[in-house]
Amino acid sequence: MTVLAALVDEEGSAETQMSLMGNTSTETVEQAIRAALSKVEDPEIRKPITEIGMVKGVTVSPDGVAQVGVYLTVAGCPMRETITNRVTAAVSAVPGVSEVRVELDVMSDEQRTALRRQLRGDSDEPEIPFAQPGSLTRVYCVASGKGGVGKSSVTVNLAAAMAAKGLHVGVVDADIYGHSVPRMLGAADRPTKVDNMIMPPQAHGVKVISIGMFVADNTPVVWRGPMLHRALQQFLADVFWGDLDVLLLDLPPGTGDIAISTAQLIPNAELLVVTTPQQAAAEVAERAGSIAVQTRQRIAGVIENMSWLEMPDGTRMEVFGAGGGQTVVDRLTQTLGAPVPLLGQVPLEPGVRECGDSGTPIVLRSPETAAAQVLNGIAEKLTVRSRGLAGMSLGLSPVRK
Repeated sequence: MTVLAALVDEEGSAETQMSLMGNTSTETVEQAIRAALSKVEDPEIRKPITEIGMVKGVTVSPDGVAQVGVYLTVAGCPMRETITNRVTAAVSAVPGVSEVRVELDVMSDEQRTALRRQLRGDSDEPEIPFAQPGSLTRVYCVASGKGGVGKSSVTVNLAAAMAAKGLHVGVVDADIYGHSVPRMLGAADRPTKVDNMIMPPQAHGVKVISIGMFVADNTPVVWRGPMLHRALQQFLADVFWGDLDVLLLDLPPGTGDIAISTAQLIPNAELLVVTTPQQAAAEVAERAGSIAVQTRQRIAGVIENMSWLEMPDGTRMEVFGAGGGQTVVDRLTQTLGAPVPLLGQVPLEPGVRECGDSGTPIVLRSPETAAAQVLNGIAEKLTVRSRGLAGMSLGLSPVRK
């Protein structure tokens, strides 16, 4: 194939290309098509479709018509159009192919079971990959003492900013009662089930799961503690997240069941405390951060949201007062006996709300705004922090002399 492509490039004439196509055997073209398909990734699993058993078959007619059979994981796969387009584009680029016809089929139960075992192993009880000693995924729990401080807005913007930098990012909407992440990220698709494994939908390159994807319309969730714990456990263990660089959990306000369950299920998770400049909010946020003393979690830092409103004349109106973020930082530093950084002060801008309502975070739609620049800066700080070796397997074994 390399020789053929080089010859085509060298000659460059339509007659030469037609001659090469005519002399190219269907077996050679079929091999080239399979090689091209090996570079097509499933958009949910993020692995080549040739590696996960999604290629049903490839045939090529003498006149260059390629028929490619592709298995979908489920009949209602929301990514069927994306998969079809990717396969068509890859195969169309193969010399000798005049037309591409993609035929979709659905995996059998046995094929889905084999796929689940390939991705997750043979264990009947799925494990939480982020809690394993060798996990390289950074887990941040975005917490606040009270509602209304913009915790969910901060979560989705940090996730979108990190994904825009090329990182693999996931978001768990752990605010079971007040779930809002899917709307803010524009995640309209529903999860798909492959055997006992849940494939999370994606939006702006971010994988996301929320209880809002499993309830009809705006139905309220009326659950008690044990059910909340089980739901969070399933979000972390039953969902196939793949190899994530960062996982963000949007926690409900306060220090209740979900905060405690998170500390139990992912002990290595770090806390991001969100507050407003208001002193009353800062006091409550301090309590949310102080839970780290009992759970032995690390606090990655404090984010002050809605810090000021930029006026047309360039002055700042401190709508919610001033100094709340620094107050939380000082008190948590004293309580924990270790420095807690103030990661950033996000200005109060109508665009943050407008972009959240439309499903496109402000860091993507209006990256030039002051709020977006601060949020991008915070995302940068969180992704370049050095990673400790505590709890990590170094792959070493003792040698006896």
